[in-house]
Amino acid sequence: MTIFDVARLAGVSHQTVSRVLNDLPNVRPSTRERVEKAIAQLRYTPSQAARALVTRRSRTIGLIQTGGPDYGPSSTLLYFNEAAREARYAVSIASMLEADAAALRSAAELLLRQNVEAIVLIASTAKDVASLAHEELGVPLIVVAPHEEGSAASVAIDHYAGARAAVAHLAELGHVDIRHVSGPEQSLEARERVRGWRDELSARGLVATPVLTGDWSPASGYLHGQSLRTSPATAVFVANDQMALGVIHSLRDGGLSVPGDVSIVGFDDIPEAAHFSPPLTTVRQDFVRLGRDVMATVLAQLDDDAELPRTAITPSVIERESTRSRSE
Repeated sequence: MTIFDVARLAGVSHQTVSRVLNDLPNVRPSTRERVEKAIAQLRYTPSQAARALVTRRSRTIGLIQTGGPDYGPSSTLLYFNEAAREARYAVSIASMLEADAAALRSAAELLLRQNVEAIVLIASTAKDVASLAHEELGVPLIVVAPHEEGSAASVAIDHYAGARAAVAHLAELGHVDIRHVSGPEQSLEARERVRGWRDELSARGLVATPVLTGDWSPASGYLHGQSLRTSPATAVFVANDQMALGVIHSLRDGGLSVPGDVSIVGFDDIPEAAHFSPPLTTVRQDFVRLGRDVMATVLAQLDDDAELPRTAITPSVIERESTRSRSE
């Protein structure tokens, strides 16, 4: 079916059909309804290429994701895709495990050749952000990561606030020696969680011990759990739920009880967290809202919003059975 078939069935010109398809003004509501019924009846799908020629808009967003397929970035990508679809945009994706500046610029150039209207960068490290945030791309760049540099808007979870809330929860249960198992040193999210842990301890007059650096995997959590078996610590804030699972496993193998001997707080609230043994107290990130806020920022930038917003979504602590008061 073509636009001319739709026009004949609706009894209008093909120019009118084009105006309806592209949400342009000066179409009477009754005419618009007639055209939409004809489109539905014929199951007509407009050509994106043809539409782009008429409107100068491709209704396509480019998305670059760096780093591994971890829960946070994967969930961000999923819910941004959903938000884009609801806004009637397609998403063209470029993912890469290891990204240097040249690879990121190459990915951006490839997306730009597809006439994307904007580029979203789900970045895992500061160097990933720096590689594109200072480039003249010719389209808006929206970074999904905590950062403060370059000509790019940003939308992110407030990992710093989430970490402070996790430590505050443990401190309010009476714990004074609160250790931290972090993510990789180069990770922007891990850095913000370390900073939040340290600042909340400092605000309460508590001492920060050396960070135990992991790699987001349960195996790294298990390894650090071994060093915690003989530690006087009664609480551990772990930078993601998978590592928290490894820590719990390791402590139990060492004859310690969670939360009887050691309270554990994770980060992410993965679907399995409620089914850990014990169910895991953790910090929940609102990925649905994150996806929508990213898409809303894209649309605002496409409407020539001169401001470069730095939006941060505050996560919340979900209390379950892996934490308890020191007095219990």
